[in-house]
Amino acid sequence: MCATSVPADSAANRVPKTSYDHRVPAQGRAGTPGEGCPEVSGVRSDGVAAEEPRDVSAARSAEASAEGCSEASGVRAAGAVGEGRPVVSAARSAEASVEEPPDASVGARSVASSPRSPGVRVATGHHPGRPHLTELRLSAFARHRRATIPMSPLTLLVGPSGSGKTSAVRAYEALARLAGGMELGEVFPDPLGCVPERARPDAQQRRGFRIGCTADGPEGPVRLDVAVQAEPELRIVGERLAAGGVVLLETALRDPSRRSVQAAWHTAGSSPVTRAPLPDDRLGTALLPLRVAGKTDGQRRVLAAAEQMVVALRSVFACDPRPDRMRAPVPTGSGRLLGGCDNLADVLWRTRAECARRHGQFVSAVGTGCAGPVTDVCAELLHDGTVQAALDRGDGVRTALARLGDGELRYLALALVLFTGPGVLALDQAHEVPEAMQTLTVLADGLDRRLDPHQRAELLRLAGRMCDRGHIRLLATATDASWATGTEGLTVVHLEP
Repeated sequence: MCATSVPADSAANRVPKTSYDHRVPAQGRAGTPGEGCPEVSGVRSDGVAAEEPRDVSAARSAEASAEGCSEASGVRAAGAVGEGRPVVSAARSAEASVEEPPDASVGARSVASSPRSPGVRVATGHHPGRPHLTELRLSAFARHRRATIPMSPLTLLVGPSGSGKTSAVRAYEALARLAGGMELGEVFPDPLGCVPERARPDAQQRRGFRIGCTADGPEGPVRLDVAVQAEPELRIVGERLAAGGVVLLETALRDPSRRSVQAAWHTAGSSPVTRAPLPDDRLGTALLPLRVAGKTDGQRRVLAAAEQMVVALRSVFACDPRPDRMRAPVPTGSGRLLGGCDNLADVLWRTRAECARRHGQFVSAVGTGCAGPVTDVCAELLHDGTVQAALDRGDGVRTALARLGDGELRYLALALVLFTGPGVLALDQAHEVPEAMQTLTVLADGLDRRLDPHQRAELLRLAGRMCDRGHIRLLATATDASWATGTEGLTVVHLEP
């Protein structure tokens, strides 16, 4: 897939000029032998060797170029060797693999698609000092081919069933979990489900997938691309971290019999790169702080870029409220909200007393989205030690959550997520980085599910206000965007099957 833009004020979309509007059309093709092989090497599909960046060219070997799923993505030089922009490019044999877009197609969006382009309003929630994702790339993942998804503080992925909305959110969450140091098997329990449907194995019966992202922040745009082999065994076979046209980390699978990849990271000292093995079941970028000494300017640049990428990815909370599990009283616990919001009552028991101002704003938002008057959202401790939440109607009547509709419960839970922060949500936060330098990203697949038109419009307006403050970002999915018209600062990305 590649991304194209539809003018924000076109009749077909009716999205206001204060929003961005993008379309990601399908560009699938019939599978060919070897398609889906996750190798990323410096050999293009036409058989012409891509030019190597000077810092990593020595890391290549003749046998690695010919080997199957092995190397990290090449750099196509725009001018002198080493000055090119990093792109994902798969190693190609005569039969192989998923075609990558040329440089022009990756950026084939009109000026309205770039949040830094002149004449395009950027939401005030954009804080350059805080690392954040600006782009998600699904080069070959599930239903996606060559897809580039722009990210803003408030992003809504829309499209019919089967367009790949859920898989895009799943890819984002997978990158976040890898950045947190999780093993590959924990992140992808069903790796074959991530392989493009028509992908065929290569001569060695290997198939895989490729994902990546760009994180902006103090170090400028930093790109991460990862190639994963799904079969015959799950492993990372290629990874590339790059910034400013310089490859900062590159890994390649040299010996399939070993559970490691050969890594080369930028040094810019007496030796241009440092080489060492890294495990093939973890993201190398997340391991760099444990391996790089930081003695040279080059090494410090590597560490700064890796930290920016990890911080941008890690603070992620995937939220999908399940009303059927929110109605019953729950035991008291940590007071940290789970992704399914099962323990909503326990969290309300904690947060109601922590910040009266925030709780008052939350109650006002609940009153907007729930039927009938709401003067308070309270939680009470029952005789058996469990906690039950209820809406206070102001006339002595309290409505237990068990009496609320599914839409009201989902609205209430999502509103609570938007009002709270990492200290209340059960997520993997980068504790070594000050909270003022982090941005929480909420992933809400099916944001409009079971919500009536009024509830979803109010919830999106609330999300717009909270994202505008800069401490939270929202990536959500919905079946259509007609109800989102008028939401300021919203990026709408249309996914087409």
